[in-house]
Formats: sequence, structure tokens, C-alpha cells
Amino acid sequence: MVDRRRKRPVPRSLRQTIDETRASWERSRRLTLPEAVPARPPAPGGLRVAYLLYRGNPQCGGQGVYTRHLTRELVALGHSVEVFSGPPWPILDEGVGFTPVRSLDLYRDPDPFRIPHPREFTSLADLAEFAVMLSAGFGEPLAFSWRVARMLQGRRHDFDIVHDDQCIGSGILALHRRGWPLLETLHHPITVDRSIALDHASGWRQRLTTRRWFGFLRMQTRVARRLPAVLTVSHNSRADIHDQLGVALERLTVVPVGVDHTVFRPHEDVVQRPGRLMVTTSSDVPMKGLVPLLEAVAKLRVERPLELVVIGRPRPGGRVAAALERLGLEDIVTTVSGVSDEALARLYGEAEVAIVPSLYEGFSLPAIEAMACAVPVVATTGGALPEVVGPDGEAALLVEPNDPDALVGAIRRLLDDPALRALMGTRGRERVMTRFTWQVTARGTAACYDAVLRGAALPESMVFD
Repeated sequence: MVDRRRKRPVPRSLRQTIDETRASWERSRRLTLPEAVPARPPAPGGLRVAYLLYRGNPQCGGQGVYTRHLTRELVALGHSVEVFSGPPWPILDEGVGFTPVRSLDLYRDPDPFRIPHPREFTSLADLAEFAVMLSAGFGEPLAFSWRVARMLQGRRHDFDIVHDDQCIGSGILALHRRGWPLLETLHHPITVDRSIALDHASGWRQRLTTRRWFGFLRMQTRVARRLPAVLTVSHNSRADIHDQLGVALERLTVVPVGVDHTVFRPHEDVVQRPGRLMVTTSSDVPMKGLVPLLEAVAKLRVERPLELVVIGRPRPGGRVAAALERLGLEDIVTTVSGVSDEALARLYGEAEVAIVPSLYEGFSLPAIEAMACAVPVVATTGGALPEVVGPDGEAALLVEPNDPDALVGAIRRLLDDPALRALMGTRGRERVMTRFTWQVTARGTAACYDAVLRGAALPESMVFD
């Protein structure tokens, strides 16, 4: 989910507002939907999957990464997959089908929270999406679910099963009630995001807008409780979904996320840079724990040369930008965004230590990406991170969340001990190769499809072999 709760700049004048709105309308007029791509037919015994993704670009969160690699490996197993996605559009591999689902795209760059032209409103879903935005809420999940439910009318014989990736809108429940076999992926309960955001809100106004933004959770909770099969990515997420959303345990299964180990691997021609640290964050929100890490880096730089590479784009004027200025770290912190997987793997290889400072994670793609590159990892105990990286001292070092001093100690320990760094790196890649590849994820997902279609009980979790 994209988080756009930052305040809009106050227009300098009515004329500027009018000019910006007209520019937005002209931009919309020039935009065209991407062409649909037919899916490769299934191999004998393969399934036909309608895969639903309300927001697809891998640069705006883990769901786009998950979709790209999972669908590629499902096709490699002989299944046919057609991805129905809203903007930002996904990156998909050869053989995977694609059908664009138009939307108002109200949070697009460079004109987020825009006012659409009246001609852009063509359905009740459009009106609902815009109305929710006007109330400071996030209407994409609801609107996408209505649109895609309508698009699938009359196509029941084209697919064997629907796989929804965390939209959990009322239209998804409507598909289930119409008799579509359905599997839902829920990476972690967004109730956690809401709780952490409220804990970090300053003043009643920010708490109010935060509650309004997360208003879609009422819908998602209601829908999730009624869906027949929910796949999540860790045992920690399974317990949290049960406790916080009320989904019955017998309808929850665990299939972990994977990493492309052919891309994320050690590169012999990449040289580690002394004192280089790296962190990857998909969004500038308190849950990612970037501010405590910056405070730790400020303490460490007093005693040694250090640099931090942040993969992500902090919000201008946001908490991270303010912390960088307050701590005087602009000269040693570099932010990088929009890089390819290949370039990202090489950046990992240049780091002596990778850090996952999150206050909570339902899984953690950055953790297994770094481990696959044989880079030693310092991670917090937030959420599923111990489940992903393993016990403290085995393939990574673990610290409590939101504790800069603990981060200082763990990072210092690795920087001072080359042998320990090498050991952690080797063990980390071994752990990934046995548990967290996309081939493993695809096999587990296909097993869930089979259980749903047979009306059988879901496996409690993917069994590693």
C-alpha cells in the first residue's frame, strides 16, 4: 500500500490552483492505458489464474516485487497467469498476461491529490474513489475491487481460480459470493501500520487524519473474515492476522516470500567499501525505523569513517529529512531510488553491513536480498524478522526495535570483526537458498490453489524439503 498522508503544499493563489488543475487535466488527456498482453496458455494439467493487484509498480512497495517474481515462477510451473492491475503499472516477465485496470490514479506523481476532469468520471467506482480521497481516506482498494469484479463478469470460463494480492475490497468478496474459487494473499495486517502511525502522530489533527486514511481497514477486516482461504508470508503474520483481523486459523496458511538468487548473489568483481552500511526502505513511514538507524549512525561516525546508502526516497520535509538535518548526516548519507535488481545486488555487495531497522515486518524482502548477496545483516526483532533471518548470532545479529544504542553495538561488532562478517554472510546465503527462493514460493502457492479447488483444508505452512 502506498502511504500518501503527507500534507499538500498550500497553494500560493487561486490562479496557481487553477493552473495546476488545468495542467493535471492536460496530463490525464495525454495518458493512455498500456496495451493488454495475452497470457501464455497453461501446460497440460496447469491452471488458469486471474491475479489481481490494485497497485502494481515494484517501486511503490513489496507487492509489485512479489507479483513479478511469483507470476513468473507460476508460469514456469505450467500455469497460465493473467495479471489485472491498476497504476502504477507492474513489471512482468515473458509469458505472464496483463490486463490494465484503469483508475483515477489520484496519488500519481507529479500531481498527487489531484482534481480529475469531469470527463474522467465514468463509473460509480470513480466517484467513490474521489469521494474517499476528499475525506482524507484511501479509496483505491475499494474502487479497484469494484472495477475488477465488473471486468471479470462474463469471464468465469476463462479462469480456474482468482488470486487477490491484498486488495481485500468488497468487490473481492462479491467474486467469492458469485462462486469464484479464490485465494487471498495478505502480507501482514495493516492494523499494525495504523497503530505505529498513531503512536508517532503529533497532535489531534494528525491522529484524526491518520485514522481517516486507514478507514479502509474496516472494509478489509470485514472482507478478510469472510474469505475462504488466506495466504500469508510468515507465522508471525498468521498469528497477527488471526488476533487483529479475526480470520480463523484454519483458513490461514503460510508460504514465505522468495528472492531471485540468480540476481541477488555475491559478485566477484564487486569490492566492499570500508565503513559502507546499507538500508532498503520502500516507504518513508515510522514503521520502517529509519530515524533510529540514523541516530545510531550519528553515534558511530564519531568513532570511525562511515557512510550509509539508503535505497528509497525520503519525503521532502518529512521525519527522515528532518533527522538528517538535525543529526548533520547529509554528507555521509546517500539516497538512491529507481535502480534495477542487478544494480541493487551490486550495491549490496559494496556494503560491509546491511541493516533492517523496522519496528515491524510481516516478512522482509530487503533482509533476504542482503542475505542472498552474502552480506551480514543486523535486524530488529520486530514482527517476523527473527523468523526470516533466524536466531540471533546464527545468520544475522538481532536487536530490539527502536533502540539506536542496540543498533550501534551490533553494527560496531560486525565492522570490527571481518571473520564474523564472513561467517554471517555465508550462513545467510545458505539460509536463503534452502528456504526463500521464488521457486519455493510458487510451489507453495500452487499447492494452495489445489487445496482451494478440491475444497480441502489448507496446509498450515509450506514444508521445506
